[in-house]
Amino acid sequence: MSELNHWNAFYNEQRQCPYFNELVASIAQQREQGIEIYPEDHKIYAALEFVDLDQIKVVILGQDPYHGPGQAQGMAFSVADFIKVPPSLNNIYKELAQDIRDFTTPEHGDLTQWAEQGVLLLNTVLTVQKGLAHSHAKLGWEIFSDALIRKISAVNSHCVFMLWGAHAHSKEVGVNADKHLILKSVHPSPLSAYRGFLGCGHFSAANQWLEQQAVGGIDWKITDRGSLSLF
Repeated sequence: MSELNHWNAFYNEQRQCPYFNELVASIAQQREQGIEIYPEDHKIYAALEFVDLDQIKVVILGQDPYHGPGQAQGMAFSVADFIKVPPSLNNIYKELAQDIRDFTTPEHGDLTQWAEQGVLLLNTVLTVQKGLAHSHAKLGWEIFSDALIRKISAVNSHCVFMLWGAHAHSKEVGVNADKHLILKSVHPSPLSAYRGFLGCGHFSAANQWLEQQAVGGIDWKITDRGSLSLF
């Protein structure tokens, strides 16, 4: 968990809740039983390490971490730059190539450069069992992410929430639409991307709105190699 004050306060609030202690204990028990859980404990909250709570510009909300070996790094959709770019991220790159002028598709999947600009790459569920997508649904993470979304909405003045997929859509209720921009689409997974994600225009729409709020947009372009600060 980040050392930034706002995140520490939020984390301490959650630690006072029975659900959170049960969640942590359940994950620890599974690891003790030899079950592979992704990401590693020290990377679970990696998305929170780059920006303080009140400095978030964009929240990109997915479902749960990648469930293949070495993929999950604690930031939704991002992988280390030596890991093959997953299909969902490939579709995100396809959309960026259509939506953002001069975007060049990188050969890696490290999205750290977005995080450093105030993009919170968050999943509704923060851990997963090896090879079993959404295996930690109903373990307690939904309560955590509900509380986190509400806190972000309350603390920030102008934030874009990109909600991708049904699980992310369920978080809309926690966002104050009077002061934030909500953009909804299907998940970029190959199973659904062609039903509305490709062509959604979320990235340019986010920047246009942020500029209108005098916040400043995000440089969505990614250089040839990502930052290795997480890895």
